[in-house]
Amino acid sequence: MLKAFSRLLSLTSLATALVAAVLDMTRSIANSRIVFTPLSIDWTHVSDTSLSSVRDFMLANLPGFVWDPIFTAILNAPTWSVFGILALIFGILARQRRRRWQENFE
Repeated sequence: MLKAFSRLLSLTSLATALVAAVLDMTRSIANSRIVFTPLSIDWTHVSDTSLSSVRDFMLANLPGFVWDPIFTAILNAPTWSVFGILALIFGILARQRRRRWQENFE
């Protein structure tokens, strides 16, 4: 069940990364220069209130260093790279692990 959920999250993250990459490529072609849209800008376009809610929650419940250097660095990264890394992590969690004794029979 957990592997299936990880596969679903991996596929969803990969699809989001591909859509964000295509949007950045389209903007780059239109502007005649390379454009990388940060996650914070895309998140504010989707739901500005949820970003402020996450910020308030993190500042109230977690140590201050989690928001300022760590989460702001993630928010300043390109959207496609953040979701690409998430897809990779969830894909690794969902992979089929082979045992040594299974390798001998195939």
